[in-house]
Amino acid sequence: MTASIPKHALIFGVSGQDGALLARLLLTKGYEVFGASRDAETQSFANLQRLGIRDQVKRVSVSLLDFRSVLQAIRRVRPDEIYNLAGQSSVGLSFDQPVETFDSISVATLNLLEAVRFHDATIRVYNACSSECFGNTPQPADENTPMRPRSPYAVAKAAAFWQVANYREGYGLYCASGILFNHESPLRPERFVVQKSVLAARRIAGGGAEKLELGDLSVIRDWGWAQEYVDAMWRMLQQPKADDFVVATGQSCSLEKVVAEIFSQCGLDWRQHVTRNRDLSRPTDLAESRANPRRAAEVLGWQASVGMPAIVRRMLNEDIG
Repeated sequence: MTASIPKHALIFGVSGQDGALLARLLLTKGYEVFGASRDAETQSFANLQRLGIRDQVKRVSVSLLDFRSVLQAIRRVRPDEIYNLAGQSSVGLSFDQPVETFDSISVATLNLLEAVRFHDATIRVYNACSSECFGNTPQPADENTPMRPRSPYAVAKAAAFWQVANYREGYGLYCASGILFNHESPLRPERFVVQKSVLAARRIAGGGAEKLELGDLSVIRDWGWAQEYVDAMWRMLQQPKADDFVVATGQSCSLEKVVAEIFSQCGLDWRQHVTRNRDLSRPTDLAESRANPRRAAEVLGWQASVGMPAIVRRMLNEDIG
């Protein structure tokens, strides 16, 4: 009896939070995992190292902005599944770097779809979309909610979303977008507000005298646990038919409530340590972001189980399990 050949997965953006967590998940499922980076020889892959899987992920150098580079990588890896998690990931930074943001997300996605179409249209492709595409959603957003992006980042993600839909409908590619709402883990960079607040609160609790500067604390978001969200990505590519899904907890709260919980769990009153810096506010921002992830539960069998305040506790404990 011959052993089954493991599936090959190629992850663009493997060095980021989601890429590293997804790589670990796929390894536990028996995949041969390839991680793409613009220069795999010099990249530290610190998140893979932190998860203890750096040596288990085969690294390849690829630039998603270079069609020939993408095509060569696909020919070399021969992936069954491709996960596109790459691109500039900061909403705030996108206002300062709108062109780079659009290229790294939208143009890069187009290159990937074209390469798959040219080389092997049977490859299954996951595309990382974002709840930012919806704009303000005081009523919970689902897969049929119109997109009204309010940042260069959201515009780029929305463009990539429609490119995926076009290639699925026009060329019959198996490609799906996960419309993910905010999701956190200790692998997040400090520029993300929850991680920024967690690290500052921990330093202050340890005797630091700093003040945590934040923008608008009244914004409302749906925050989830990233380790659960990468499972939803994988489930999307196991369906008989490709489609798009909202991935969220279905529960939203204000940033003020999250920050208060972080400092409370550190034994501190946040009001004594947090100051408002209006320079950190964006030209346009979402006041309220709410989600309806019912379809993910019904079709994918996926449902978030970790919410606030458990997310804060896990972040403070640096839980990467």
